[in-house]
Amino acid sequence: MATIHVAHMSFVFGLLGNIVSFLVYLAPSPTFYRICKRKSTEEFQSLPYSVALFSAMLTLYYAFLKTSALLLITINCIGIAIESIYLAMYMIYAPGRAKIYTAKLLTLFNVGFFGLIMLFTSPIRESSLRLTAVGWICAIVSVCVYASPLSVMAPNILGFGFGTAQMILYTIYKDKKKDILPEFKLQDVPNGTAENGKTEKTETLNETKDSTVK
Repeated sequence: MATIHVAHMSFVFGLLGNIVSFLVYLAPSPTFYRICKRKSTEEFQSLPYSVALFSAMLTLYYAFLKTSALLLITINCIGIAIESIYLAMYMIYAPGRAKIYTAKLLTLFNVGFFGLIMLFTSPIRESSLRLTAVGWICAIVSVCVYASPLSVMAPNILGFGFGTAQMILYTIYKDKKKDILPEFKLQDVPNGTAENGKTEKTETLNETKDSTVK
């Protein structure tokens, strides 16, 4: 009875997990509705969706290695389909450079990395060891899925650093007394200096006039 109860609880929580994962896959749908409506990807990036597709493919591979993983197979097949639709829509409306960048990401993650993982884990004869290795890789990639949207912060990191330094400097020097420079007035100039300057200018003008007349 205890075994049946645990099995039922495992199925229930697995089903709830699939529902939550499905909602997570649907979360970017307003973004792509906006892309389709405006026919432009604007400032959106394809990196989070490429990594999510890679994670779904990798978890599906893990589910095939693991026995009795119908729930994992189901949700990850759905995830692969949804992320593929997102990326297809992105490729339609993205500018040329963004399309090339997205194609490179898909080649890197979904062909390169995924192929290497299958190549290096398939020869492992002990199924439990292979399952553990793939499971750890899936866990790491899942963390990367949630960290990938932070890529949009990269251009602002330098500005954040400069802004922080500016506030620190302001806090340090805001109470410092300002050194007031003495005012320089024309009356303070010796009369001889001003008169000499006027005389030199007058002589220069007279010489210019004489040369013109000649």
